[in-house]
Amino acid sequence: MRRGDQQSQRPASGTRRALAIVLGISTTILGVEVGGAVLSHSLALLADAGHMLTDVAGLGLALLAAFLARRPSTDSLTWGYRRAEVLAAAAQAAVLLAVGLLILAEAVQRLIAPPAIAANAVLIFGAIGLAGNAVSAIVMHRSRNTSFNARAATLEVLNDAVGSLAVLVAAGVVLVTGFTRADPIASAVIAVLILPRTWKLLRETVDVLLEATPRGLDLSRVRGHIEGTIHVRGVHDLHVSLVATGLPVLTAHVVVDEDCFHDGHLPGLLHRLQECLMGHFDVEHSTIQFEPLPPGGEIGSRLCHGCR
Repeated sequence: MRRGDQQSQRPASGTRRALAIVLGISTTILGVEVGGAVLSHSLALLADAGHMLTDVAGLGLALLAAFLARRPSTDSLTWGYRRAEVLAAAAQAAVLLAVGLLILAEAVQRLIAPPAIAANAVLIFGAIGLAGNAVSAIVMHRSRNTSFNARAATLEVLNDAVGSLAVLVAAGVVLVTGFTRADPIASAVIAVLILPRTWKLLRETVDVLLEATPRGLDLSRVRGHIEGTIHVRGVHDLHVSLVATGLPVLTAHVVVDEDCFHDGHLPGLLHRLQECLMGHFDVEHSTIQFEPLPPGGEIGSRLCHGCR
């Protein structure tokens, strides 16, 4: 096995192990908080339990996607199941967004007519949830940037921790002052914390599914580097997209001098272009189709000395 393959498998294996541990912790917290919400009539605790339910489903999808991503490519699935992690992260974000909106709507209703809250029970169950979320956050910390799934899981764990903290604060306020509206206020805080980051993750995963240009990559600069390479006279049908985390792909039709098709320049030119794309833009997978300059074609290239 090549060294690069070994390095790529280590973070993937670590991510799967972290997801499995966090899934077990989240399932335990879910059961505890549902029981606590029933006993205490706390919307904040129920909101946190609802959030945990989406986490359990999402983490299960993420873990499944992490295992599917290991499967080799085939003639019918040339990238294997690499995009499964994007689909799982998009599903997590969509469900979490819906839950956040539902919690916000229920919080408004309870602000109008607040029910009685068993604050002591809420404190106990909220503390259990916060402790579990803290452990999960530590487990996910090292894997948070390895994939969309790891990012989604880390985001959910952090949101859960903040939600549990909000539950504890609300319970403390109710216990000390008797202000029962603190519970739906905490629920609204949880929803407000969930929605913006979830929307951001959903947008990013949808961009991948729509094969949008990866964020942070300036397509005009890519075009300029290609057109600036010696013998290149133009480029069209230029596309860059993400298959999955850390896997950008590029396709382009590159117009070159007619002589390149006869004097053996094309192999070297292909190598220079691919080295340029990898070195300047971290695009390792590129497919380039060369075309001759049409009769009467205009030469408008800018030479990029670093890509010659």
